[in-house]
Amino acid sequence: MGDEIRRSMPLFPIGIVMQLTELSARQIRYYEENGLITPARTETNRRLYSFNDVDRLLEIKNLIEQKVNLAGIKQIFAVQNQDPEVDEKPVEPVKQELSNSELRRLLRNELLQAGRFKKQSSPHHNDMSRFFH
Repeated sequence: MGDEIRRSMPLFPIGIVMQLTELSARQIRYYEENGLITPARTETNRRLYSFNDVDRLLEIKNLIEQKVNLAGIKQIFAVQNQDPEVDEKPVEPVKQELSNSELRRLLRNELLQAGRFKKQSSPHHNDMSRFFH
């Protein structure tokens, strides 16, 4: 039997997990409700926790003590659970070459939207017009 199989076997009732983690039953159930842990259930619907569940609860407890909120913990676990092949592939930035005229058009639109450059003539209109032919 492999180590990972042993670590994932549901063995501990909630009382033992409370002693091992120093968490209350309410805290443990709260983390389950929020999808951070998923204990196995017996035929009588009692929760049974594995070594992996206990490790996860200890990690949650540590993160909470470091002032990480539940949303942050979920994000941390989501990153940890990502497919390792995804992490190995470098993401190449998409480069888009712009011509000078396209760049000028984009800049002009940005300035118009920001209210910095008006279509109507102003004392500085001639100064700006040299940039936008």
